[in-house]
Amino acid sequence: MTRGTRQGEGRARDGFARAVVSGGAGFLGTRLCERLVALGTEVVCLDNFVTARPDSLVELGKDPLFRAVDRDVTTAWEVSGEVDLVVHLASAASPQDYARMPLETMWVGAQGTRLGLELATERGARFLLASTSEVYGDPLQHPQGEDYRGNVSPTGPRSVYDEAKRYAEALATAYRKQRGTDAVIARIFNTYGPGMRADDGRLVPTLVDQALGGRPLTVTGTGTQTRSLCYVDDTVRGLLTLAASDCSEPVNIGNPWECSVDWVARLVRELCGSSSPIEYVPAFADDPRRRCPDISRAVENIGWNPEISLREGMSRTVAWFAGFHRADAHGE
Repeated sequence: MTRGTRQGEGRARDGFARAVVSGGAGFLGTRLCERLVALGTEVVCLDNFVTARPDSLVELGKDPLFRAVDRDVTTAWEVSGEVDLVVHLASAASPQDYARMPLETMWVGAQGTRLGLELATERGARFLLASTSEVYGDPLQHPQGEDYRGNVSPTGPRSVYDEAKRYAEALATAYRKQRGTDAVIARIFNTYGPGMRADDGRLVPTLVDQALGGRPLTVTGTGTQTRSLCYVDDTVRGLLTLAASDCSEPVNIGNPWECSVDWVARLVRELCGSSSPIEYVPAFADDPRRRCPDISRAVENIGWNPEISLREGMSRTVAWFAGFHRADAHGE
């Protein structure tokens, strides 16, 4: 593939002709596929739609560059023709989803990753693994840099997701070292934005849905635990910048601006114009007390950092969810 020049790594792919994206019907996957198609990349989306919104691919499906295939990526990928980018996003991502699908979550991290790596190796494609900040567990180091090895329980309630991603990282690294696979790992921190399922159990959609519905905003524990929220467009831009680079080390993709969960709840209530009370409920087991990425490697190696403020991104997210609430109120 033709290479050009980019800040940091010095060499970069100018673009991708054909990409395979597992989990491309999910919240993050849909936005990634949209961006690839907008850049002129032909995209094959593999998804079994168990956690995706039913209408997530309606608009994308009208574009001749996009094709969706109903596929369980733990059993087969089976994509013919040339491929120069493979992105493995498939996985239940919310605690609510992976709690009801623990084995499937482990399998997509293990067998799904292996099959994606096999495809990338066979076609000489770049392989991008969507890993997670959860590989750091409830961190004892703050902020979390890529060299931190984490504090993860292998048997706790979050273990199926955490350990599936940690295994997937080890597998991608082994393929790169032994098979020469052009693999790179993105450790994604909490991403939010339009397109999330209101019922997926994650922080932002839960609070926004509650505020717009006039219900109490539920905050776990004391609300002093922190998160670093990255708007979806920034995350997608980070993933594609990393994919286009020659970087081979794991890279944190997230917003280094840290805030408490209680602060997020109050911001959501303000933006929704809601008077709902904040209700404190028992904390989840193994819930990280602090979460904040060190993005020095992303800034220095691929020239990426987030650009959209939390207030701006949350305003866009609230507006999107408000549209659904208005439609429901009118029976549309």
